[in-house]
Amino acid sequence: MPRISVFILTFNEERKIEEAIRSVAWADEIVVADSLSTDRTVEIAERLGARVVEIPFEGFGKLRNDAVAETRFEWIFSLDADERCTEEARDEILRVISDLGAADAYLVPRRNLFMGRWIRHSGWYPDYRQPQLFRRGAIRFLEDKVHERYVVRGNLGRLRNAIWQEPFKDLSEVIRKMDRYSSLGAERLSAKGVRPGMGKALVHAAGAFVRHYVLRLGILDGWPGFVIALGNFEGTFYRYAKQAEAQREREAPASRRF
Repeated sequence: MPRISVFILTFNEERKIEEAIRSVAWADEIVVADSLSTDRTVEIAERLGARVVEIPFEGFGKLRNDAVAETRFEWIFSLDADERCTEEARDEILRVISDLGAADAYLVPRRNLFMGRWIRHSGWYPDYRQPQLFRRGAIRFLEDKVHERYVVRGNLGRLRNAIWQEPFKDLSEVIRKMDRYSSLGAERLSAKGVRPGMGKALVHAAGAFVRHYVLRLGILDGWPGFVIALGNFEGTFYRYAKQAEAQREREAPASRRF
């Protein structure tokens, strides 16, 4: 049977990393690509037998490419620290990599838990992102700061069995992640040459709320669906607001920066 590597990206994930590693203990190797954590993430990962490599964070796209380069085997499975591989997904993965007619890369469905329930709508299921199972050399990530894009060399398939994700332990973590991702998103907007503006921020933020709460049926997810839509409104608004703030700082005379 072909051998498979798993890599997990981490930064201060001491509360989550143990469950993530245990869920892929069946893999031939587990590589934890850690971005200089200051908590017990590395200690826990090494105790569980994972090989830890330290990779400074320069954006998620570059981080994924660097993590792939640290793996050794023909097939690679990417798992985030807040994700858990299910037994059903494990069995399907092992069947796929043993199939001579398998595709070169696979999207993996994710069931997201939030505020104590499985979010079936709000754009959170099946919640495909970049391919998480792929042959070595079949995928290259573009070096985006956040929401990294990818290029697949070969055929792209989809697994049927989902993994679990719990992206937020509590509302405080929602706010922390929103702050981090909106800052990275602001840098991406500037890099793309998007002109900042308050009107643009409000329009895009309102669009994000409507998209998640109405078009993606977040209203059917109850109170969590409203919180998700509101979070997307705020995250989108702050992404444009931070871009505008950064531009004002760059354009302001040095004497006004104190």
